[in-house]
Amino acid sequence: MDSFLKSSLLIFVLLNPFIMSIYLIQLIRVVDFKTFSVLLIRAGLISYAVFLLFAWAGELIFDDVMQIRFLAFMIFGGITFLVIGVRLILGVGPPVESINPQSKEIAGAIAMPFIVGPGTISASVLAGSQLNPVKASFSIGLGLVCAIASIILLKKLHDWVQTRHERYVERYVEIAGRVTALFTGSFAVDMILKGIERWRLLL
Repeated sequence: MDSFLKSSLLIFVLLNPFIMSIYLIQLIRVVDFKTFSVLLIRAGLISYAVFLLFAWAGELIFDDVMQIRFLAFMIFGGITFLVIGVRLILGVGPPVESINPQSKEIAGAIAMPFIVGPGTISASVLAGSQLNPVKASFSIGLGLVCAIASIILLKKLHDWVQTRHERYVERYVEIAGRVTALFTGSFAVDMILKGIERWRLLL
């Protein structure tokens, strides 16, 4: 698999629609399909702009602007994901703050921290380092569009099932939540290890 497809797949995997549907379940339950779709597309456009910034500027943003090393960001992001995974496994409250459906900035709240996070930012930087700016832009966009489209499809499926078999929706949320915890925790550890491995190569 070439770098283009790998970068797209990584963005899609990090924005796992099943995991995102758990994070956005409150919004999915109370907002109609059309409004939800519009909000998610707007959030996707906001996120895409951020991803392009990090893909084009690469590690310069961390080194020259933020005055921190990219590897430190990767390791901290891994620790953040690890905390979320542990909370999901133990059932200690929601993994992230719920979105208020009445908020006027719902699209921005979806974009950050649900779409734009340590994992997707790191993936954007890596895509920019492996591909030229045009290919990196298309690669990131492809992964993002596929993820957004899948989440919208899950919303449609939720609305259809909710009116007929509400108990199945609750069961899905419970099972998907546990799977989410396993994926999140595993990805967190891998992110920390990659950061450490790249740091050791610089020594």
